[in-house]
Amino acid sequence: MGDGDGWADCDLGHTHWGRFGAAGLLAYHRDADGQMWILLQQRAWWGLGGGTWGMFGGATHSHEDGVTGALRETAEECTLDTGLVRVRGTRVEDHGGWSFTSVIGALDEKADVKPASRETRRAEWVRLEEVEDRKLFAPFERSWPLLRDAMKGLVLVVDGANVVGSRPDGWWKDRAGANARLRDALAALNEGVRGVPGPVAFDRCFPEIVLVVEGAARPVADEQVDGVRVVAAPGSGDDHIAGIVRNAEPDTEYLVVTADRELRARCEEAGAHVTGPRWLTDRLERR
Repeated sequence: MGDGDGWADCDLGHTHWGRFGAAGLLAYHRDADGQMWILLQQRAWWGLGGGTWGMFGGATHSHEDGVTGALRETAEECTLDTGLVRVRGTRVEDHGGWSFTSVIGALDEKADVKPASRETRRAEWVRLEEVEDRKLFAPFERSWPLLRDAMKGLVLVVDGANVVGSRPDGWWKDRAGANARLRDALAALNEGVRGVPGPVAFDRCFPEIVLVVEGAARPVADEQVDGVRVVAAPGSGDDHIAGIVRNAEPDTEYLVVTADRELRARCEEAGAHVTGPRWLTDRLERR
């Protein structure tokens, strides 16, 4: 048993379940026809908000972050294999002294999910447009208008040549080595629950990271590492990056890291967000 079960008061004068806060998982899946499905829990009749629908979740323990707590609670309350969830981001509702963390995660398959504890009456995949037809758990009902716009992923596209070239550390003597060091540093961005602030409706994003290399740095793509997809541009790195954002995946936002003005304009025209190398290097240096 953990130490989070129990009631807590917040600075707004409310009483909440979870001595150290609470967290829940909002899992979604988009099928081949483009239909978005949301996994919902119907709460047991005997509990708080009995019979209403919302996300799986509950109290977090003192040693847990919101992501860990949400996935654990979900695994306890239903049969979903939470190891298959691709966490996209988190959104925190802070009441002062108590907070609830909504964890948004994607699933590649609409798995059959059943109740696994007495806290869950039913588990069901619901069409996005039909969520509001259910009798919703009051806190979830309040947050749903914001959460429904947050079900998307972030792809962080890094212009390797530009980022490496932004620091006078001797990179021109060994372009491949400099890009390999950048690759390894990028791999740490999603370790644990660090993530990054992003342009989508999250407090913290856990992006797919794509490092684009060119020229003498192309051999770096021969050695892939967990957490970063290294792509060797066959020609111009700028052209390859512009092509990535022009061919955007559904439910996905793109954040391109570059200081190149022409590339910035091309990416913004294609609908991507753009930030400079300093934004990235500041975060890498905080590891």
